Amino acid sequence: MLPGTTPEFLLLQPLGGGSADVVGVFPDEGVELAQFPRPLASDLGDSTSTALLRTALRVGFAASAGPFRSLAGIAVSPRSYQYVPLLLALRQDVVRLLIADDVGIGKTIEAGLIAAELLAQGTVQRMAVLCSPALAEQWQRELSAKFGIDAVLLLTSTVKGLERGLMMNESVFDRHPHVIVSTDFIKSDRRRHDFLQRCPELVIVDEAHNCVAGSGQGQRSRHQRYELLRDLAADSKRHLVLATATPHSGDEEAFINLVGLCNPELRTTDLSTETGRRLLARHFVQRRRGDIRSYLDEDTPFPKDRLTLDVPYALAPAYRDLFDDVLAYAREQVRRDDGDAKGRVRWWSVLALLRALASSPRAAEATLRTRAANIDAGTVQEADALGRAAVLDAGDDEALEGIDTTPGAIVDEDDISTTTADRRRLLEFARRATELDGPDQDRKLAALVKQVKELLKGGDQPIVFCRFIDTAHYVAEHLAAALKKKATVISVTGELPPAERERRVTELTATDGDHVLVATDCLSEGVNLQEGFSAVVHYDLCWNPTRHEQREGRVDRYLQRRDVVRAITLYGEDNGIDGIVLDVLIRRHRAIAKATGVAVPVPGDGQGLIDALAEGLLLRGEDTRDQLLLDLDLDTRSRDLEQAWTSAAEKEKASRARYAQNTIQPEEVAAEVDEVRAALGSHGDLRGFLDATFGALGSTVTATDDGFTAVTATLPLGARTSLPTGLLDPLPFHEDPPAARGHAVVARTDAAVQALARYVLESALDPTVPAADRPARRAGVVRTDAVTTRTTVLLLRLRFHLTLPTPAGPRQRVAEDACVLAFEGPPSEAVWLADDRAEQLLAARPTDNVPEGIAHGWMDGVLAELDHLTPQLDAVADARAERLLSAHLRARSGASREAQSSRRGLTVTAQHPADILSVQLLMPVAVGAR
Repeated sequence: MLPGTTPEFLLLQPLGGGSADVVGVFPDEGVELAQFPRPLASDLGDSTSTALLRTALRVGFAASAGPFRSLAGIAVSPRSYQYVPLLLALRQDVVRLLIADDVGIGKTIEAGLIAAELLAQGTVQRMAVLCSPALAEQWQRELSAKFGIDAVLLLTSTVKGLERGLMMNESVFDRHPHVIVSTDFIKSDRRRHDFLQRCPELVIVDEAHNCVAGSGQGQRSRHQRYELLRDLAADSKRHLVLATATPHSGDEEAFINLVGLCNPELRTTDLSTETGRRLLARHFVQRRRGDIRSYLDEDTPFPKDRLTLDVPYALAPAYRDLFDDVLAYAREQVRRDDGDAKGRVRWWSVLALLRALASSPRAAEATLRTRAANIDAGTVQEADALGRAAVLDAGDDEALEGIDTTPGAIVDEDDISTTTADRRRLLEFARRATELDGPDQDRKLAALVKQVKELLKGGDQPIVFCRFIDTAHYVAEHLAAALKKKATVISVTGELPPAERERRVTELTATDGDHVLVATDCLSEGVNLQEGFSAVVHYDLCWNPTRHEQREGRVDRYLQRRDVVRAITLYGEDNGIDGIVLDVLIRRHRAIAKATGVAVPVPGDGQGLIDALAEGLLLRGEDTRDQLLLDLDLDTRSRDLEQAWTSAAEKEKASRARYAQNTIQPEEVAAEVDEVRAALGSHGDLRGFLDATFGALGSTVTATDDGFTAVTATLPLGARTSLPTGLLDPLPFHEDPPAARGHAVVARTDAAVQALARYVLESALDPTVPAADRPARRAGVVRTDAVTTRTTVLLLRLRFHLTLPTPAGPRQRVAEDACVLAFEGPPSEAVWLADDRAEQLLAARPTDNVPEGIAHGWMDGVLAELDHLTPQLDAVADARAERLLSAHLRARSGASREAQSSRRGLTVTAQHPADILSVQLLMPVAVGAR
């Protein structure tokens, strides 16, 4: 019952519910305190019943009594290291945090934890996530499925539907409290003002490094994004969580701009000093995989290695002839360049043609029949901008939507003197490209088929990344034919909306047997594919090494079940393009990453080298590839780039060491994890619970390498129907995630575990359920050598009212806890035992039988005297309330003065009386009943 409740009108909120779940009720009758009925002597069970009930109770908690308000209501079990950003956030009055953990560690979960906790506390009521359109649906799914946060998508494609039906002067952000917004959509001058005026109190920014510019970076899009974030950060009351795997990348100015969004003082403070590092550490957390692979008592299953293989192929004679003819045509075209816009259009069109021809005959044919995207450019700058967007690989700051569209090669549409001859040549090239379709003439395709078959044979499920849509369809078509029915093959490209891409991938991974996904770079960034795939094949080389890293990062991440991730790169030995790009960019990127331990994007003027590659290919006549490569290596731009690249990587490496997270010590995390486990239980408790429950219900349990299987067909009808649909039988349980479709994980958030816990608790409370169908009972009498005198073990359910200070005023919350107590002697003369001794008695095993009549008599005697325990049980509840208050204060304590306000006004009050859920009477073997 919330503040504002009167006897005539009840204002109610469900346990674990939010403000949207509040309802008003006009009661017909009086309202009484909710309590479990007392146990009955007729409900005697065996020695495992108390432990079963306690675990079932914990799994069912919607609002646990640990230091965090949100954990019982979310459907994810955080790793120990993922609590660190949450603890940092709770130590700030206004959350300003940069989460910069490595790729695949779980930044989405860490940011989601902070959001869920702030919402559960009532600190914020609304939130927004800024991300690229390609990642919006994934964010929506993650927030909903794992954190129970339902957010709408605000994208170019959805804005009209969301704005339809708004009241006058009402904004989308007024109507929808939780939104996921395309950063590039909202940064425009037309949209930004409304967003700044109505922006939610909490903003999460994904891939935040794309929103700041530093030295040598002149992209207008970056500056617009930075201006937006700077304006958002200017509101000192707004909570801001930034996430990126590459916060520094060797550019000190960009890094300062980024961390300055968290605290303006960081823009002017020397971060190399102890004062600067301490200030930064309050807002910055960065860990590499090696830092958290083994953290506290928990191992995180990352892949142990990534094996890379470069596979060459040579063009077939007919393909070689076509390539030479197209290259000769290209050189003719660029020699006609007079330095005007039309000349630049020709330049980009022939470069597009060469890239498409190196990709596939299908992409080449499409390019040869398509109008160049920049044909209507009026200036050289406009022609270059449009040409780069269509031909080159987007930098890490540019949107991936539309990047895979096949470019065009038709130019000079208004030049009658040249159009006919050029078009005839282009159409002839297109005809010849059509004849190269298939592995007989396309040795690149033949090499791919061989590599994919070997990967499948080795147990890997590969993703094949292509540059163009036409190539992806071409590859998928021929792979499906080559593999016949041995594997399912589909293609996913940017021509599909994000929801359809997700649906197709989900359906593919749900199929039995092997599967192969052929995709373009629309899936190369931010999309998590590690649960369905374990290998990446680069069918087309990117002229941007970061894109290769992003592709491989889709599978080389947390929850990848394979110990080794494989990455295969196909490259043409004799097409004049691939070999140079591989040596000058891709292999150099790998070498620098291996030497320094960090991977950073091509720094500064990396575009200059790409221009040099193109110029060398088109303008250096008939130079051999080796001579051309030699010339380029001697070129000043190439040498300067390598030096700058290595320097950037070294700076990134140094920054990781300098700014390593040391504000939150492991022992502090351990204290909070212990509190969480005390409130919600541990992994070992769950495993014992499942074993005992299945055993009590007559199921056959068989151990496996990573867990066990349980037969569900023999479960009682009530237990069987409570399980989620779609599970296998026997049902495989895995000790650690991930679990395949139809499997389960030994985790409190797993749907099968929750269903079983619900059944155990509800059947124990319902005396009408047949005794054989009730795994747990609420009373028990046992003779055991674990005690030397009469001892009683109680399982209590405790409830607490919490008052949490928020910017909008105090918020009332309810928390629940399960508590095991034990005392010696009769209730009227109870001698209470220490908590750890009470826990030990849960494992007491019977050593002698107790006749049923005697057991009933002893239990009746205990139950009749339970009221004598009320003062002590109330004192225990009050002590637990003090412990809960201390846990909340400790989790929110910090060195900063600002953090102190987040603790003032926080109170915890125990609700009396406590519920006695079960009573177990332990009698010594050699002593009779008193």
